[in-house]
Amino acid sequence: MKFLVTGGAGFIGSAVIRHLINETDHAVINLDCLTYAGNLNSLDSISQNKRYTFTKVDLRNAAAIEEAIKKYRPDIIMHLAAESHVDRSIDGPDDFIQTNIIGTFNLLEATRKFHSTLPKERQQQFRFHHISTDEVYGDLESTDELFTENTPYSPSSPYSASKASSDHLVRAWGRTYNLPIVVTNCSNNYGPFHFPEKLIPHVILNALQGKSLPVYGTGSQIRDWLYVEDHARALITVATQGEANETYNIGGHNEKSNLTVVETICSLLEELSPKKPVGVQYYRDLITFVKDRPGHDQRYAIDATKIQKELNWEPTETFESGIRKTVQWYLENEDWWLSVLNGDYRLERLGN
Repeated sequence: MKFLVTGGAGFIGSAVIRHLINETDHAVINLDCLTYAGNLNSLDSISQNKRYTFTKVDLRNAAAIEEAIKKYRPDIIMHLAAESHVDRSIDGPDDFIQTNIIGTFNLLEATRKFHSTLPKERQQQFRFHHISTDEVYGDLESTDELFTENTPYSPSSPYSASKASSDHLVRAWGRTYNLPIVVTNCSNNYGPFHFPEKLIPHVILNALQGKSLPVYGTGSQIRDWLYVEDHARALITVATQGEANETYNIGGHNEKSNLTVVETICSLLEELSPKKPVGVQYYRDLITFVKDRPGHDQRYAIDATKIQKELNWEPTETFESGIRKTVQWYLENEDWWLSVLNGDYRLERLGN
């Protein structure tokens, strides 16, 4: 089969592409506009493979998307391209509206037109897989409940609101135009090649440079952590085996507070990188509590029973095994993250 992956130079997209090339016989077309968070270096290991193609396309350019889909005629479209950082959405929501909502609309329209030209059998086999987030469900504060596929939407940030909007568009195109869609909503991802504005790589790299480790509020916010390679495997399973017009929640079964995550990283660095920057006695001494983010949700947690029962997927990494692999990867791949830090991005977060 031929997969077209939008946002394939991003964190999750590149993990999906590496898995498709290394573990399957499928062909992959990577459509990415290479914003600040897109990094083709994350695909160096498979970039010369004959089954891999990269094309620079901006989802906001409807004509370019339509041309690419007509040219490559994919069997499956996996839509991962999105602006995804909550802090940035608070500072500047416009890019999130344009990319996550208008970009998804453009992709859906191009896909609808292409799908209508396919023979009946290919129409039925085709899948448009929209990858979304658990943040669309809102906050689970003061409850032991989990997000299920039927949890009502209640987004809190411009980012999650834009993703909720795109989810609704995808389901509407499925129902109105009989486009065979599937939607997945995942918990917080982490792992190798993660752009350093996100919590885990941000803490690792700041600690290695002797910089403060900013923690919002008291750090009591709870997230369910999912190792990115487990997520990639789940996404491919859904794209190839999921029922049309269904939603699947994907979680790691690893609820941790933000402060626990930061402290775990500090402990691992004490073991794996004991030679510290000048003036640092213990990594955890760098922890700094900063003003909480506006509208900060207290807890997210996924019920992944459906994908486990129906598609036989479950995560292989615990948080303890996954975070150790992640810290070790950053210690061993300084060239990758230095190239990122030497670009437009600097180690800064809202509130710091």
